[in-house]
Amino acid sequence: METIHNMPDSPDRDTLADTLEEIATLLDLKGENPFKIRAYRNGAEIVRSFDGDIVTEAKENRLGEIKGIGKALQEKLHELATTGEMTFHKELRAEFPPTIFELFEIQGIGPKKIQALYQKLNVDSIASLKEVCVNGKVSELSGFGKKTVENILENIAFRESNADRFHRHIATHAAEMIADFLKSLAETSNVEVAGSLRRGKETVGDLDFLVTTKSPEAVCDQFAAAPFVSRVIAHGKTKVSINLDNGLQCDLRAISATELPFALSYFTGSKEHNVELRSRMRKKGLSLNEYALTPIDSDSPAEISDITTEADLYRFLGMDYIPPELRENRGEFEAAEEGALPRLIELTDLRGTFHNHTRASDGAHTLEEMADAAMDLGLQYLGIADHSKASFQANGLDGSRLRQQIDQIAELNAHYESIGIDFRLLAGSEVDILRDGSLDFPDELLSELDYCVASVHNAFTLSEKDQTERVIAAIRNPHVTMLGHSTGRLLLKREPYALDHDAVINAAAETGTVIELNANPWRLDMDWRHWKKARDKGVLCAINPDAHNVKGLKMLRFGVEVARKGWLRKQDVLNTRNLSEIQKFLAK
Repeated sequence: METIHNMPDSPDRDTLADTLEEIATLLDLKGENPFKIRAYRNGAEIVRSFDGDIVTEAKENRLGEIKGIGKALQEKLHELATTGEMTFHKELRAEFPPTIFELFEIQGIGPKKIQALYQKLNVDSIASLKEVCVNGKVSELSGFGKKTVENILENIAFRESNADRFHRHIATHAAEMIADFLKSLAETSNVEVAGSLRRGKETVGDLDFLVTTKSPEAVCDQFAAAPFVSRVIAHGKTKVSINLDNGLQCDLRAISATELPFALSYFTGSKEHNVELRSRMRKKGLSLNEYALTPIDSDSPAEISDITTEADLYRFLGMDYIPPELRENRGEFEAAEEGALPRLIELTDLRGTFHNHTRASDGAHTLEEMADAAMDLGLQYLGIADHSKASFQANGLDGSRLRQQIDQIAELNAHYESIGIDFRLLAGSEVDILRDGSLDFPDELLSELDYCVASVHNAFTLSEKDQTERVIAAIRNPHVTMLGHSTGRLLLKREPYALDHDAVINAAAETGTVIELNANPWRLDMDWRHWKKARDKGVLCAINPDAHNVKGLKMLRFGVEVARKGWLRKQDVLNTRNLSEIQKFLAK
């Protein structure tokens, strides 16, 4: 459950719906009347799917005209929309310890189990849940068998092992905000963000900033006193370490301009890449550290040409510049020596995208709103792939509703064409791959779509053999265009299900099935470590945001960053093709 900690001054549609969802969950924890609970869940769904400005309707107290919104709910939503908070929600939340919301982050336990744990064993945090699992007290409750307890402990351990990691979008937002602050200082020249964020890693442990300046102490003092600082860990004359409110550690190093190429290379990493880089320098009689390149033997120094950029470092070793995303010592040195490094994809190469949701399933916006947002980003086409009926929790579409959506998309496309807009919506579906590998819609219906994304949304605990056979069976269906989020992982929350990646990649290569790189920063799936192999097998990638609202389309940037890390070029990504080329591809 996504909890709501700070209400914005001007709530949006998501805030209204999320508040109702959380109220339903809290009432569930209290064991309230199921009809009352259902009323709030239904209210949340009505808010999400309402075809109009629901926030304005709530502010003007006109929600009573909407079927399913009773007088009590109307008043509560009016209060939330006008004041930014709801007294009933606030008081209900106060009945529970804040730590109880941690329990919803553990896979395998829902409101019913949490209710039993809280009411019967006083479990109100992850720490107390772990305690009753370890000491065996949880076995007193129905539904907590040996296997369930083992899974809970495994999920707690997984969460604890990732407690100091942050999703890429959170780290990126912080890095851009801090970099802007550093650039605003009169004493700074160059400002660079290094570390694993620069290398395109899917999660980040901390942020590294490098600043060139002639006044390092002044820069460090201003950084330590910045408004975003929650805690100063260390404060020196050339280095400062701080924590943000969310716990993310940020390290600043104030250096000279001559030190920049060496420091930027060193603090970008990876460790494995740096070890190899230093080894190659040693063979030339040179010692490379974070601030300089110096002769090992002062009596017979090696010749060092001018090095003013990172590219000069690699050029000095007789190789092409290695982009930060490739610096993992996974073949980049050999490729750089041979002049065989790829020209990596850029965000500006994208012409459209697939796998996006609307209000018809669990999205927040209409077809028109998603299309307008896509056009604002300069895209030529947008694929709509709402959930199929098996994903009932996401209001998945049945055959009748899907056909209605196909007709709506056709009408919108005719409208765009009539007014000379060179943009098209593509009619698709994110079809559930069922446990046996069959699909949630019959082939007859799938044949009416422009494309189909096939995804796994349940039965994550199948063996590697069974899960792989399940996925490959779907890939072999001729109506499946692409495989969605291939391992089902939720970064820092849920581990990927067991899958033989080589077998899946081989099947995709054999059938011509596209594999998605899901750009949602909670997924970034398929993992970057498998993309070079898939590319070399001729498997095309589709970078999809899995957008559930208009803002979600901007997550494409994270997909491109990870695609670069996977050695992908423009020609390896399906949605770098223009509208005409895509239409021909999908018509095959």
